[in-house]
Amino acid sequence: MLLTLFLLAAVYLLFLAFLVYSGAPQMFMVLFIGAFMGLQYYYSDRLVLWTMHAKIVTEQEAPDLHQTITRLCAIADLPMPRVAVVNTSIPNAFATGRGPKNAVVAVTTGLMDRLNQGELEAVLAHELSHVKNRDMAILTIASFISTLAFYIVRYSFYFGGMGGMGGRRKESGGIIAIWIVSLLVWIISFLLIRALSRYREFAADKGSAVITGQPSNLASALTKISGIMPRIPKDDLREVEGMNAFFIIPAVSGSFMNLLSTHPSTEKRIAALEKIQRELEL
Repeated sequence: MLLTLFLLAAVYLLFLAFLVYSGAPQMFMVLFIGAFMGLQYYYSDRLVLWTMHAKIVTEQEAPDLHQTITRLCAIADLPMPRVAVVNTSIPNAFATGRGPKNAVVAVTTGLMDRLNQGELEAVLAHELSHVKNRDMAILTIASFISTLAFYIVRYSFYFGGMGGMGGRRKESGGIIAIWIVSLLVWIISFLLIRALSRYREFAADKGSAVITGQPSNLASALTKISGIMPRIPKDDLREVEGMNAFFIIPAVSGSFMNLLSTHPSTEKRIAALEKIQRELEL
């Protein structure tokens, strides 16, 4: 994880240095993307809940769920998040929010119907680990320069035609050079961010094992969820595919060599949990 963050920082610093050297109007782009990412950072929880048609539930509406999360929060030393339920047959859960004080933990009715209490607690502990590790904030910050590179790739020729890109080096093909470098930075950072996301999933799995003391429960839950996914109608899965990064198991997976996946394979996650289980039994 640290190596991935280091490589990402190195790519971003080289990219910004190149933009300065090329005379590109980097300040305008940084401010524009900064405002965009700021809105995403502060309002992501509302957007995610709206996208998933999630309903915030009170303790009176879901007493058992609230009681379970309250107990897990006490163990993890976390404030109580808002709790949401999504009425769908897809068995999944997710956490969102920029920090522990603004977090939302959501579960689907399909998940609660299919898992036993121990497995459900393990999944909820996984999501609370994401909250404790501030993964939403980390991935948003890590995506900042990548998003800048994406917008330069998309709009550089438009701004260049108006004299806005390429600056003093426009005559020597500066616009094309900026476009090529931005494309490379976006591709490399995209792969690094996906790798970072996979490492954060491993960390959340470990956090669940520590909170519950039962890594086997999460392994069992992952096995059940991954086994159910192929039986969910494809249209239902496609509707929530854009939320893959938030789910405990992606709705649609199978990326080339897993390089594009936001999550490690279920087999690797279970193997890591089994290793933790053996260590706890020593």
